[in-house]
Amino acid sequence: MSVHTSYASGTSTVPLLGETIGANLDRTVAAHAGRDALVDVASGRRYTFAELADEVDACALGLLDLGVRTGDRVGVWAPNVAEWVFVQYATAKIGAILVNINPAYRTHELAFVLRQSGVKVLVSAASFKTSDYRAMVAEVSPDCPALERTVFVGDADWDAVVDPSRLDGRNRLAEIAGELTFDDPINIQYTSGTTGFPKGATLSHHNILNNGFFVAEGQAWTHEDRVCVPVPFYHCFGMVMGNLGATSHGACIVIPSPGFDPKATLTAVQQERCTALYGVPTMFIAELGDPDFASYDLSSLRTGVMAGSPCPVEVMKRVIDDMGVGDVTICYGMTETSPVSTQTGRDDDIERRVSTVGAVHPHLEIKIVDPDTGRAVPRGEKGELCTRGYSVMLGYWDEPEKTAEVIDRARWMHTGDLATMDDAGYVTIAGRIKDMVIRGGENVYPREIEEFLYTHPDVVDAQVIGVPDERYGEELMAWVRMRPGAEPLTAESVRAFCRGRLAHFKIPRYVHVVDEFPMTVTGKVRKVEMRERSVELLGLPAS
Repeated sequence: MSVHTSYASGTSTVPLLGETIGANLDRTVAAHAGRDALVDVASGRRYTFAELADEVDACALGLLDLGVRTGDRVGVWAPNVAEWVFVQYATAKIGAILVNINPAYRTHELAFVLRQSGVKVLVSAASFKTSDYRAMVAEVSPDCPALERTVFVGDADWDAVVDPSRLDGRNRLAEIAGELTFDDPINIQYTSGTTGFPKGATLSHHNILNNGFFVAEGQAWTHEDRVCVPVPFYHCFGMVMGNLGATSHGACIVIPSPGFDPKATLTAVQQERCTALYGVPTMFIAELGDPDFASYDLSSLRTGVMAGSPCPVEVMKRVIDDMGVGDVTICYGMTETSPVSTQTGRDDDIERRVSTVGAVHPHLEIKIVDPDTGRAVPRGEKGELCTRGYSVMLGYWDEPEKTAEVIDRARWMHTGDLATMDDAGYVTIAGRIKDMVIRGGENVYPREIEEFLYTHPDVVDAQVIGVPDERYGEELMAWVRMRPGAEPLTAESVRAFCRGRLAHFKIPRYVHVVDEFPMTVTGKVRKVEMRERSVELLGLPAS
């Protein structure tokens, strides 16, 4: 294919890892047994690789004793705590499929995920922030027939699961390891769906182990590195780019706090002498904006990853100059691709780091195609970004038709993102074919919220769009048509209706009641026009 065509393949002298996550962890433990593996700063707990292996293996054996077998689904519903990491690697050791559940989920979303994936055992925090997980689990359990057991972290049941006396039976894990292959499904991550319900991206050992490994390679990690992970574990950003990147290199995972807190993050970097820092731009902005920022010693920082949404140039300059993260890299991807497809280089200039999302990752292919014809477009022309290679998910859990909509016969994953590729192979994201909203690094699909708003007895129709927001990049706005004679909804009444049933980041901030939506001649809602009118209505900057 011509070099002038928007296609690139990632060459590398470093081979892909052809092993399971459990085997990779065992290899790291053997090489770095006495080195720090995990520090949970908030709880004051620290684990060497040997100690982490003991916790993971005890947890794996405990899950076996609960009846979990290879292929069974184990849900984890908790913020960033050490136990999340234990469950992540324990399920991998026995070939169980880890189902990540967003800590912000409410009953509506929790019940759907538990049912759709068929979770057999749920490991849950008892509570987090204002969420009473015990009460929510009790409410939805009767409607989740596959769910046999819920174990709450901190309870006697959890202590029994991780009982170290089980370690005498480690030979059971060795037997299971011999039956596992690296192409087995190992993780289901739910991504909000344009069809109204989240879809479970199903990922293999090979998918996520290699992606975490090569993201870390892009930052030149070694066993001397210590990565501060304030991004959530339920995302690929935390559990793949953070945890698997670290354990595949013998590096240390540092958890600054259960949920993001700028002071806790800066304190963890200083206290643990972290060399790498992860975050979405809003996290870095919050850290830089801390009143005591100048008092923290961040001199240990060298590298890190910023991803999730575009980075403003002034923020990037301050991350490099004021934080000292000179080698910070930008990553682009999606849950369905494990997640990273492109990454900037450590020595790329600021312009590349703020205007592009980097070049193709090792062992992957990308192309930019005309969405109508599927043909690759010339360099510099806009089209849909597609990616192919080891990172592409196995498919959406139990939804072959939905899988076929995004992965074509040649195994190209169609991202739905509009992009361009320059002559050097760097990619710039130009927009979205789908009407996804990115709010503070969270991908939100309006259709899911629209479907939920339809359940309101007074709502005839609802359309949700993203509008510009200084803090979050984008904020949600709902346009609604009311039942004749109904009291018009307000932003507060919509929030009250959603509260406790939808994650906070999916609840519209603005509400506009209309008699009709702007439509095309073919009867499609014109969301572009809605957005333009909303910006004027709310007095917001256009971008």
